[in-house]
Amino acid sequence: MSVEPLATDHATVSRVIRSRRSIRHYRPDPVPAPLLRELVELALEAPSSFNLQARSVVVVTGEDGRKALAEATGGQPHPQEAPVTLVFVAESGAWREDRGDVWETARRGGAWSERFAAASPEDARLFHEDLRERGLEREYAVKDAMIAASFLMVAAEAAGLATSPMNGWDEDAVKKAVGIDGRDDLHIALLVPLGHPAESRRHPGRRDRSLTCFSETYGR
Repeated sequence: MSVEPLATDHATVSRVIRSRRSIRHYRPDPVPAPLLRELVELALEAPSSFNLQARSVVVVTGEDGRKALAEATGGQPHPQEAPVTLVFVAESGAWREDRGDVWETARRGGAWSERFAAASPEDARLFHEDLRERGLEREYAVKDAMIAASFLMVAAEAAGLATSPMNGWDEDAVKKAVGIDGRDDLHIALLVPLGHPAESRRHPGRRDRSLTCFSETYGR
């Protein structure tokens, strides 16, 4: 099964974003390993706070794993029908871990100055301690994971594959399915089944932009 090349220009990116639909039913055709690897790499190109990259992707392709994820979603079909389901994990405790490789890579590549790279560990610590005090650690980490999931869905559409972002699941059951049960510092942000569509869906439409896009202040 051939797939389209990934989008490379503005017109193609615009078409890809406008044509993407959430698909619930999938053919069993596997996603080629090189393409799957590229899609995951593109997802992980997404920006993250302090470049901590406090999000991970669990790629579930085994039948037992996909069945467990389907059960965690209340029996919805797509996690089991799709040959791949990607579980986006938010890591709210990542700032406590050694991220020296992040600072060094950015410094060595010239993306960050010596001064900025040297100050980043302490700046990140202070910022996240404030988030913790305000009860926002989990929320902040989930946002980064959701950005990565969005990148994945656009890249998949550009490759001729379908996706469906899923937010209706039992978090403890999903954690157990991917081997992180009992981890309070890890959170499930999103499940994204991925594969070749077995159905087509029409665009359901969007509200008039005047109702959802405002200038300077909300509602105006």
